[in-house]
Amino acid sequence: MTVIALIGMPGSGKSSVGRQLARRLNWAFVDTDTEIERQIGCSIRTYFEREGEAAFRDVEQAVLVRLIDRDRAILATGGGVVLRETNRELLASHAQVVYLRSTPEELMRRLRHDTHRPLLQVGDPYRKVREMFEQRDRLYRECARFVIETGRPSVKLLCGMILMQLELAGVVDPSESPSPLVPDRGGG
Repeated sequence: MTVIALIGMPGSGKSSVGRQLARRLNWAFVDTDTEIERQIGCSIRTYFEREGEAAFRDVEQAVLVRLIDRDRAILATGGGVVLRETNRELLASHAQVVYLRSTPEELMRRLRHDTHRPLLQVGDPYRKVREMFEQRDRLYRECARFVIETGRPSVKLLCGMILMQLELAGVVDPSESPSPLVPDRGGG
């Protein structure tokens, strides 16, 4: 079984990159936040406000446990999934983990108008992002096999960078996906 789990801060591109990576590999794509919302029957923000962060993390962990043993799947995780040691251990032992690393400045450029992420609905979101980054960066690194600096590349370029790393490490067979080194001649 092969699961490629994308981890990183909110706004690092896990869902966008994950969707394209799944298309390139012809694998399933699963977004844990979407699965959580399906299970709880409301938005994460609403659940967070109503039940609190600890209850949300319990649901997040249960969803991760349910999804981690899929075969040929790209899993985009929530930004805080690494806050629990159990989740970090589960990711490291059951998935090829790719950390999409973005600086707080890059994240704020992408998230400056976001109204859906509960932890960013504060008076000084930039300060909150810096604090979260300082707390989480080492946790992401702890369970990641690959670290990809996101910077400003396009989703397509990030996907190509990830595919190259996965191919070089023998995680995916180059014959299963269009090589990131060869320009994609398709319409996508």
